Amino acid sequence: MKIPTEILLDNLKELAGNHMNQAEKFNQLSLEELNKKTSPDSWSVLECIEHLNRYGEYYLPEIEERLRNNSTTPESEFKSGLLGNYFAEMMLPGEKVKKMKTFKSMNPSGSKLDKKVLTRFIDQQKKMLELLDRSRKVSLNKTKTSISISKLIKLKLGDTFRVVIYHNERHVEQAGRVMS
Repeated sequence: MKIPTEILLDNLKELAGNHMNQAEKFNQLSLEELNKKTSPDSWSVLECIEHLNRYGEYYLPEIEERLRNNSTTPESEFKSGLLGNYFAEMMLPGEKVKKMKTFKSMNPSGSKLDKKVLTRFIDQQKKMLELLDRSRKVSLNKTKTSISISKLIKLKLGDTFRVVIYHNERHVEQAGRVMS
């Protein structure tokens, strides 16, 4: 996938802003509504968001570290890597959402959760928006980040943003379905 860098970053910023707005809407619901499940093996709204928080706790510091003292220069076009594009496309929600097994450490099922989950997520989205802005000054192609499942696998920064934000999109939509 090739896309002008500015368009990619603008699209990702819009999604992250939408995720923050949706979490603020969830925050207006009662704790009972936020912990409601559609079935015993499904996730509640808070479990969906807590799952995202756990990934955010890895990826936000990782991205921030890669942006720190980064001397690369931005290009006008982002060209996705093979693996990065595969992971990003896999995360996108759609008509044929592929069910994925969640790592035990990232599975919030059965956790005692309250509205602090939403506050953390909103704070993470604010941080994501800041990182997206900072990334306009570096190469999204040459800057690499480790991924949560293995420090040995590196993705282009642009792909990492896509994976994390599309993953957020997937589970914010899931949380929305729980409420409908």
